[in-house]
Order: sequence, then structure tokens, then C-alpha cells
Amino acid sequence: MNRQELISTIKKKQSFLCVGLDSDLTKIPQHLLKEKDPIFAFNKAIIDATHDLAVAYKPNLAFYECLGTSGWESLMKTIEYMPKDVFTIADAKRGDIGNTSKYYAKTFFELMNFDSITVAPYMGRDSVGPFLEFENKWVILLALTSNEGALDFQFTESDGTALFEKVISKSSEWGTPNNLMYVIGATRGEMLKRVRKAAPYHFFLIPGIGAQGGSLNDVIQYAMNEDVGVLVNSSRSIIYADSSVEFATHARSEALKIQKEMSEALLSKNLL
Repeated sequence: MNRQELISTIKKKQSFLCVGLDSDLTKIPQHLLKEKDPIFAFNKAIIDATHDLAVAYKPNLAFYECLGTSGWESLMKTIEYMPKDVFTIADAKRGDIGNTSKYYAKTFFELMNFDSITVAPYMGRDSVGPFLEFENKWVILLALTSNEGALDFQFTESDGTALFEKVISKSSEWGTPNNLMYVIGATRGEMLKRVRKAAPYHFFLIPGIGAQGGSLNDVIQYAMNEDVGVLVNSSRSIIYADSSVEFATHARSEALKIQKEMSEALLSKNLL
């Protein structure tokens, strides 16, 4: 999916919601454990309930890889099941030397046909470059994350510039707003304005609203740009809203609440 298609989908659905498929066998409704493939059954129900409200889905690869072969099968079936009008994100956080990255890129972009992948920038240009060589595919680079450990490195300053700002500045030379996004944690709302100044045109993938305590209002106020420019991820607060046989209905209700706020924001900013 290219940039214009993504923007068009956001406007059509009046939403910039990304649903995170952190599908955990220990947390999904227990009645699904009777299914031949419980993880896929869970994902399918969530997708069926939310696909008209969400513009993106983000499977977290750790929840699938830990299950071995069966987990990869569940993931492949999930990707194949997703509607064609959604943006797909492999939350894989890969980042290795160039030759290794080349094959990671082939795995997620050619074999699995994801639209995008999350990538760690620590090893620099040659570890990220192979992912940027694929047409209409995206790198979503970790820039400012929402975990407690982000304080260990990302805010380290020299000459008045934080490390996360240097990552954004340098990496913007490798890709363009048409193939490079940034992960920006919503739990650091006070930093969103600063990050948007550093990357005025790029899309941000913003996790952290809902269960992690981030503010959608902060995202709307400080992170959006004239092309909307944000995908806001919510995982646990949607997919684990309920554990009964009616779990998908409750997931839809939670997603609808968020989508309605997003629709109002898009209207108020004249972005529809």
C-alpha cells in the first residue's frame, strides 16, 4: 500500500486506528482453545468485528514465533485473511547487518506480503537500507518508544539534541515520507510536538493509548499533520475487552469508541 492509498483509506473509514494482534494463548477466550487453530480463530473474529473501523492491523511476531510451526501457520492464515483495504504491519523489530536484513525483508515483504515492518535503527543505514528497496513497502523505524527503558538511551542529549532526534534526522536521509515511518510512543505526549517538528511529513505509528495510558487527545493535538500522518495502535484494550463468547462484540465496541473520536478529530481539522 502506497502513501496515497493509505491516506485515502484513512479518509474513507474516518479512522487512523491500528489494531494490534498480540494474540496470547493464555489470554484469549477459553472456549477458543477447542478450535483446531485457536489463535487464528481469535484473530479472525477480531478482524471480522473491526475491519470497517481499522485501517491497519499489527501482529506482534513474538506471540506467534513462540508457538513454533503452528504459530507461523496461524500468522500466515491471519495475513491471508486480512481485507485488501487494510495496511499490514509486521511488528518484528528486526535490525541486523545488511545481508541478514535483506533476507528478513524478503521474508516479510515477499513471502508474507506485509506492507511494512518495524525495524530497530541501532546498526545504522546498511541494516535498514535493504527494507527500503521494496516498492510500496514501508520501514517503521523505532524512534521514541513508550517503555520505561527508553530513558536509558533515547533521551541522552549532546549539544542540546536528544538521541531520538538524531535518529530521526539521520534516518530521514535513508528513506522518504513515502516509505519510512517512525514509532513514537503515545505515553510521552509532551514529546509529540517535538517529534513532529523533527519529522514534519512522515507518518508515525503511535502505540501506547488505552491500556498503556497514552492520550489520544495528545496525539490529535500534537502529532497529526496535513496528511493526517498518524496510525494509532491499540491492542489489549480492544482485543481483550472481554473473555466471554461475546468477546468480538465487545472488541468492536471498544474500537468504535476510538474510531468515533478519530472521526471527530478528522472533521474538526478539515482532513476529510
